[in-house]
Amino acid sequence: MDDRTEKVSALLHEAGETHHQVFRITEGADDDWATWYSDWLVNHSELPDLLGAAPVRSELTWMLVQLDKDYTAGVSSDRWEDWYADRLVSHFAG
Repeated sequence: MDDRTEKVSALLHEAGETHHQVFRITEGADDDWATWYSDWLVNHSELPDLLGAAPVRSELTWMLVQLDKDYTAGVSSDRWEDWYADRLVSHFAG
């Protein structure tokens, strides 16, 4: 994994931790989690700098939902953050 992908993975992990704190009253449950993640990543993290431009939030939301479906279908044994980061960097900065 290259440096940029590692940093995106770390941001995804941070987003997950932050989301869990924000939604602590529901123990992290949030049916619209991808919208929250994409807003946080685009507006409150270094993701736009790492990718070279801010991704369109709706496209990022769509990608997060699709990545979640693919990942939970068992296509990878990697940490979710690493797996998502690799695909997000390839899509948005590739």
